[in-house]
Amino acid sequence: MATKRKAVIQDTEILAIFIDSSTQSDQFVCHSESTDSEFVNNETEQEFYSSEIERSDQVGVADDIDDMSLKEEELHLMAELATLKNHQHKIEMEICVQEGEKERLDGEEERYWREYTRYRKELMLSEDEFKSLECQLHYAQAQLDKLKKTNVFNATFHIWHSGHFGTINNFRLGRLPSAPVDWSEINAAWGQTALLLTALARKMNLTFQRFRLVPYGNHSYIEVLAEHRALPLYGSGGFRFLWDTKFDAAMVAFLDCLQQFKEEVEKGDSGFCLPYKMERGKIEDSATGNSYSIKIQFNSEEQWTKALKFLLTNLKWGLAWVSSQFTKDTTDSLNR
Repeated sequence: MATKRKAVIQDTEILAIFIDSSTQSDQFVCHSESTDSEFVNNETEQEFYSSEIERSDQVGVADDIDDMSLKEEELHLMAELATLKNHQHKIEMEICVQEGEKERLDGEEERYWREYTRYRKELMLSEDEFKSLECQLHYAQAQLDKLKKTNVFNATFHIWHSGHFGTINNFRLGRLPSAPVDWSEINAAWGQTALLLTALARKMNLTFQRFRLVPYGNHSYIEVLAEHRALPLYGSGGFRFLWDTKFDAAMVAFLDCLQQFKEEVEKGDSGFCLPYKMERGKIEDSATGNSYSIKIQFNSEEQWTKALKFLLTNLKWGLAWVSSQFTKDTTDSLNR
């Protein structure tokens, strides 16, 4: 601002010299102008130059003030810019930290979803397995309840009749001229009969005297304890068979064992009575008083078949009595 002021002063001085020179020339040319007029003019010009100098000084001072204000504003802005840059740097650093945290959280989230999916799958499999086991448990419980109500002897041995024949588990025991049952079926029926009487005796803790039943399918036999010999409880037919007394002896021994079973039951239950009386290899029909031999020799097939039918009937009554005792014991144990 001082340089500008100096330049204005110099310009004013040059202008004054120029005007002064012109004035002298005019005085030299025009001597008719008066000294007063020149003084007035000079005074006016001086006032003009003074006002110009004053105005120039004011402009310079204002410019100096403006420069100082700009400098101060520039310094303030520079300081504010530095603060903003520092703040920006901090924000950028915080953004980096937040981005790192975001990546970590993204990784955690991905791991969480993987574990959630795996656990969800395991849960579904466990629920399916639980439902399956629950169904199996219900089924097993239903079967157990059914078995508790089921009589083992009745379920295993079914004694009925088919015309003139007594049957056990659908095997006919006996043969007729009009119905020549195959001996394999008769032998199977004797095997089931021997198995049933053995099971009933075991249930009652009964040991037969003189004999031991050996159930062995269609080749069952009875062991004579005193003689250590076996009596076959099966036949094969033919002429030689008809003259073999071992099969008859086996059937008589079986009837003896059934009689021992009857007597054992009567010891505990005086009211128990089989429908047909058994004695010395014969079965008596109480309704008619007729007796039928259990032997096949010197006997008709009709009478032999009827004797076997009565034998199965007696065995069915014995089965019913033991079943009733078995059901009673089971009920008492369940109630306890």
